[in-house]
Amino acid sequence: MTSTVTGLPDRYRPIDEVGPEEATATGVIRCWRARDRVLNRDVAIRVHIPGGPAARAWIGRALTAGGLATPALAMVYDAAEGSGDAAAPGGAAYVVNEWIEGRTLAERLAEGPIPEREVRTVLRRLAEGVAEAHRVGLAVGGIGPDTVVLRPNGLVGLRAVPAASGTMQGDIAALGELLEYCLTGRQSDAPAADGRPPRPLLVAQPDLAALVRRARSTEPGAGLSSAAAMAALLAAPPRPSQSMHLIRDPEESDSGWLRRLRERREEDDVDDVDAGGPQRLGVGGLPPAPAYRDDDLRLDAAFGDEDEDDDAFDEALDDRRDDGFGETTDGERPARRRLVMIGLPLIALVVVVLLAWWFGTNVLSVADGTDDGSGTSAPPSSSVPQDSAPAEEPPTGELPAATIASSTLFNPQDSDPENDGDVPLTHDGDTGTAWSTVTYSSSPDFSGLKDGVGIVYDLGGDQALAAVTITTNTPGASMEVRVGGGPGADLAEWTVGASGTVDGSTELAFDEPVTTRYLLVWVTSLAETEGGFSADIAEVALRPAG
Repeated sequence: MTSTVTGLPDRYRPIDEVGPEEATATGVIRCWRARDRVLNRDVAIRVHIPGGPAARAWIGRALTAGGLATPALAMVYDAAEGSGDAAAPGGAAYVVNEWIEGRTLAERLAEGPIPEREVRTVLRRLAEGVAEAHRVGLAVGGIGPDTVVLRPNGLVGLRAVPAASGTMQGDIAALGELLEYCLTGRQSDAPAADGRPPRPLLVAQPDLAALVRRARSTEPGAGLSSAAAMAALLAAPPRPSQSMHLIRDPEESDSGWLRRLRERREEDDVDDVDAGGPQRLGVGGLPPAPAYRDDDLRLDAAFGDEDEDDDAFDEALDDRRDDGFGETTDGERPARRRLVMIGLPLIALVVVVLLAWWFGTNVLSVADGTDDGSGTSAPPSSSVPQDSAPAEEPPTGELPAATIASSTLFNPQDSDPENDGDVPLTHDGDTGTAWSTVTYSSSPDFSGLKDGVGIVYDLGGDQALAAVTITTNTPGASMEVRVGGGPGADLAEWTVGASGTVDGSTELAFDEPVTTRYLLVWVTSLAETEGGFSADIAEVALRPAG
């Protein structure tokens, strides 16, 4: 295929045709991977045949997209309406996009569903890019598994921006379909004959099932308000109810599945219900998470708020209390509540009295015993002679131990948590406790989502160091020891002082002693573990220089 055949300027040399043809109301769009001879880089070039006025609307949309700068959408480098003569150089209408390297989502999903955490990250970043286009009034269009690319650096990108046509609501629905496809590994059926949207597949996570349903809904007032709202919901920390996985029978009604979800929730909370009366608690006895502003993803909002389901839930809750703990009459329930309300304050009062008695007996009596009656306290007696020898000096040549004052997770390329609360376990003196990354399913390079994750250690002041010893329970992970940065510094501001593969307890020594207050242990590659790839740090020990 030559540029003269496609009607392109000589600057662009087509290499391979990629993707299927895109039929439009005004013609056909075909896409090539091409070489920009001027800037010496690969680009994606899409050609609309015929050019001229037939492609004017598409070129206008491309010019709008040219003002966007987001990694989630392929940048628009060039666009021309052409003369309409596809055989003449410069006669075809074309849009030149950034060429995005990586695997398409369709290629990744051919291996099976993607883990929930990765799905949240990928769809959130894509939704943020679509929201940016919507902000300038541009409907992106063309969002599908064949056009979404997982970049090698962990980001996500959409090729072929913009499509020949599209709507903002269509973009949101396409994001919902992608979310469902990533979680289940299957695409849903076609819409029903009466025009209703297809029935969602079996998404195990209740909040994500609700998000899919709202994103694809065409009912007034029931759909998702914006792509930005979808991105915000995917970025929110997982709610407690997400730990409950309940598979739905394809033949089961919405109200039936909702009732089973509530019964499962009731079984987990039956002990709490007995202590305080009927309560609507979350999974595991936790209070329900607060409703999201503007886009409430409660189960009732997702599957219909039916009075009969609420009544059945309350009746089932009362029945379980009666069956599990003996029959309770209506008169006994208020009495039990009064007993709890009166008993708890009495117990608290007894505790306060006992503490006051202990304080007066032990603390005040010691203070009275040291008063000589003149308002001054006598110096405490000592059995050590005044002329005793001074304390022994430490042995000559022995260096004081290097210490770690505090530690903080360093995860600049990912907004999701990575077991942040376990970071102090890496310097608690106990190799039996450890901080660990989450498990990544695809590959040791964090499934391509980011370059690494690490921990910043504050030594409390400048210390001269010769080496750092790292102890791990996941032999085979690769790590770096970096210096030169500080709180809030970018990864590029940290200099690699030592690196290597950590196996059990491994010392990473600096070529020359370094003096630093802040130290970064940066995990660059994971070890293969049960269920995927991960790494942990059980203990970090510092060897002083000298």
